[in-house]
Amino acid sequence: MTTKNAATSRRKPLLILATAIFIVIGVAYAIWWVIFASGYEDTEDAYVHGNLVQVTSQIPGTVIAIGADDTQTVSKGSLLLELDDSDTRIALQQAEAALAQAVRRTRTVFVQNSALEADIEMQLANIKRAEVDLAKARNDLKRRQTLASSGGVSGEEILHAQTAVKAAESGLAQAKASHAASQAKLQTNLALTAGTSIKAHPDVMQAADQLRKAWLANSRTRLPAPVDGMIAQRSVQVGQHVAPGTPLMTIVPLQQVWVEANFKEGQVQRMQAGQSATLTADMYGSSVVYHGTVQGLAAGTGSAFALLPAQNASGNWIKVVQRIPVRIALDPEELAVHPLRVGLSMHVEVDLSEPEQTDASVMNSGFKTTVFKDNGDGANTLIERIISDNLSS
Repeated sequence: MTTKNAATSRRKPLLILATAIFIVIGVAYAIWWVIFASGYEDTEDAYVHGNLVQVTSQIPGTVIAIGADDTQTVSKGSLLLELDDSDTRIALQQAEAALAQAVRRTRTVFVQNSALEADIEMQLANIKRAEVDLAKARNDLKRRQTLASSGGVSGEEILHAQTAVKAAESGLAQAKASHAASQAKLQTNLALTAGTSIKAHPDVMQAADQLRKAWLANSRTRLPAPVDGMIAQRSVQVGQHVAPGTPLMTIVPLQQVWVEANFKEGQVQRMQAGQSATLTADMYGSSVVYHGTVQGLAAGTGSAFALLPAQNASGNWIKVVQRIPVRIALDPEELAVHPLRVGLSMHVEVDLSEPEQTDASVMNSGFKTTVFKDNGDGANTLIERIISDNLSS
């Protein structure tokens, strides 16, 4: 019994010491959590996301050349694909000829107006002369009819005089008809040309629009890169006939990637846009630290936007903790030194202290491309040249 009591007496201080150590550790952890850890939330359910810019054709055609392949980096505006332009080139030539014809036809209408005005002046003179001739013929007939009663004029002369009157009346009627026809034609031409010029005439403008449309179709046989980035998912092959809107390849702007961190719904109570975050990637390990900014919380949980959303109104229900995607922007300079790839795993820790930036200051200003903006300049130059050539010829 003495030996058992001695062993028990020796274990008692050790148990007390162990209990005291655990209490101290618990208190220290509680103090550390209250002072430091409670101000941060972290997750490993985070992945790199980016814009997947699909390259598609705007017109149907057969691929005759491919200028970029998977894993290749391209610059905005560089040639990616080239389609056969045989049909579009012929259509462009036909549109050029149609515009030239419209200019010449409209120019003829304007020239006809001046000619018709001169003809009308001449026809007015012809009408006056015909009226004089008719008056003279009537006077001659009247004199002969007066002399006929005394037998001074034969019946044949009177017949000739009557014929002369009818001829003069016919001449006057013909002159008036010609004048009316010219006047009607002039009015029609004036209605077609009133308030406009040859260049601004509707027929010329319509032909110019058709040429512009054909020029755009021909220019779209060459597909430029809309943004800087890396080629991925190339599916098109040389000789393949493609339809408008068919995805041919994808460009990923790796300099514009972000992280989507999926935090549990209980972790986002104090999270807001503008808060800072530190991130590490499994690709580089903990030695490379990225610094980012919370851009905002998604409008719903991941399950709410799933292809087949969960039906929580079913009879057997089990509560599942949901996760809310949080978008985090990365430092571009750090990305340039250690580039990431879409889909990589990340560890994210968000500082929940009050952000220094407002929501507007951390939001992205948007994306745009200018490679298609100048497509009409070449067409306008061609239209001006065709109009000028056909006006001066």
